[in-house]
Amino acid sequence: MCGIVGAVAERNVVQILLEGLRRLEYRGYDSSGVALIHDNALSITRRVGKVKALSDAIEALDDQGTGATGIAHTRWATHGGVTESNAHPHVSQSRFAVVHNGIIENHKSLRDELSALGYRFTSDTDTETIAHTVAELRKSTPTLLDAVLESVKRFEGAYGTVIIDKDDASTMVVARSGSPLVIGLGIGENFIASDQMALLPVTRRFIFLEEGDVAEITRTSVRIIDESGNEVEREIVESTVEHDAGDKGGYRHYMLKEIYEQPAVVRNTLQGRVSPDGIGNDVFGEGSDAIFAKTEHIKIIACGTSYHAGMTAKYWLEAYAGVSCDVEIASEFRYRKSVVKPNSLIVTISQSGETADTLAALKLAKESGYMSSLAICNVDGSSLVRESSLSFMTRAGAEIGVASTKAFTTQLAGFLMLVLAIGKQKNMPKDIQQHILSALTELPAKLEETLTLADEIDHLAEEFSDKHHSLFLGRGDQYPIAMEGALKLKEISYIHAEAYASGELKHGPLALIDAEMPVIVVAPNNELLEKLKSNVEEVRARGGIMYVFADKDAHFESDETMRVVNVPHCLESIAPIVYTIPLQLLSYYVALIKGTDVDQPRNLAKSVTVE
Repeated sequence: MCGIVGAVAERNVVQILLEGLRRLEYRGYDSSGVALIHDNALSITRRVGKVKALSDAIEALDDQGTGATGIAHTRWATHGGVTESNAHPHVSQSRFAVVHNGIIENHKSLRDELSALGYRFTSDTDTETIAHTVAELRKSTPTLLDAVLESVKRFEGAYGTVIIDKDDASTMVVARSGSPLVIGLGIGENFIASDQMALLPVTRRFIFLEEGDVAEITRTSVRIIDESGNEVEREIVESTVEHDAGDKGGYRHYMLKEIYEQPAVVRNTLQGRVSPDGIGNDVFGEGSDAIFAKTEHIKIIACGTSYHAGMTAKYWLEAYAGVSCDVEIASEFRYRKSVVKPNSLIVTISQSGETADTLAALKLAKESGYMSSLAICNVDGSSLVRESSLSFMTRAGAEIGVASTKAFTTQLAGFLMLVLAIGKQKNMPKDIQQHILSALTELPAKLEETLTLADEIDHLAEEFSDKHHSLFLGRGDQYPIAMEGALKLKEISYIHAEAYASGELKHGPLALIDAEMPVIVVAPNNELLEKLKSNVEEVRARGGIMYVFADKDAHFESDETMRVVNVPHCLESIAPIVYTIPLQLLSYYVALIKGTDVDQPRNLAKSVTVE
């Protein structure tokens, strides 16, 4: 959610920090700030609103903000409102400055203890307790590193934090517990960030900190202490990420660009993994085929859009591979008692690989006795990937729009490949294997064909200009797609949207139907089509206005109560992926009409790294 950037160098680092924050803007935030050490003085600049406001404020300073050591932050409010005093960095004794992602759960008791010691709090945040705790413990410890090592023993909760001391300007100390941090290695300078994307202009060499790590970073050295108190070395990773966060490629919004990238990124997902002869060996990691051969049950855990991908996969895994599957929201799984079935594989899904609830659920699952774990993720080197036995990279590329699009479709493509990989070990009938292989082979072209509906959907969206509620309907493996369509519409247009399995209409939702409640229906030409048509007639009989995305061979016709968009015919197994595209376009064009912030919708963040 929040973004962290830090640097220790010989040159002025302020523009490095600001550019890093700009590259993290997509994560969602409501205020920002920078702390710099220059001439043995600590300067703090903070602003509510966009990073540009912070940049303008720094440029207005007499010295335009200088310093060879500095930290910067974009904040998404948790404790305390959106005010300049609550923005990071936070300071203690005009000496120590701190930025922090996460939540210090015992901040109230720490605040009481520190207040009793004479520390004055100037914000409502939990983060300020970090600054004052480090300041207090630095009185009795020889170095800033030692003070932080003692401080973290007192913190409960999640944190990724960076601390600087104006009396030791050549050093940053960082600590990671539940919130990601990555060290960037330069020549005569080093960096820290919550996401490697922030540091790509200055380095391609990274160290990903592990859970519980505390590190001391200077211009020429990195010293890491693990959670057991031992000095350790972590692997240096050369990043291959290619992304310019400022490039929309001529599109009006990142979201639209990413919608149109889907044929290409799905092609990347399949490249070298799927051929007409089948799926390659160990596509999901070394030894995965042997694990899949033993797998008798699959538990899928995810949040938000990734949860909808998992729900779709349940239909596929049980229908095609014959393997039982449960899907659960990560935040629910981690706080309830559950039963582990024999030879169960845990599958976690996350675009960022840093989703806090999903990571916590994975940790719990590993402790509970699951046979093995598989992560389906878009970010190589992320916490979820590192902590899973097996992994599958979706290769979607950097996704900047908060509302996920291409990450979702590549997750679904990955799940169809998982069905093939498991089916290969479970004697899946050859005709089913060939059906899925043929479907995956034609998928990128079908997505390109479906994108040609954009102008028609743009025109259709005009009818939503005065709407405040909507209902999405789907059956079978299209039900999760209806859920995803409803999520997209509410995320970026702020129209209240709900999704139901069409067969549930009689059990409550029909009470909502009137001419002011648009009903969006996904209707591929499959064995459930006639059942779905009956549900459509139920809506029509109550005066509802329907928007039906239907296979051209499904024989729906537009009239005064129904607007029909003919979706290209496709093989049944890829229909959920294909029908996702028009729902994404609908949400985008409705959001344009509503005048909302498409790429950074209110109150939302791209990477949810706190509970």
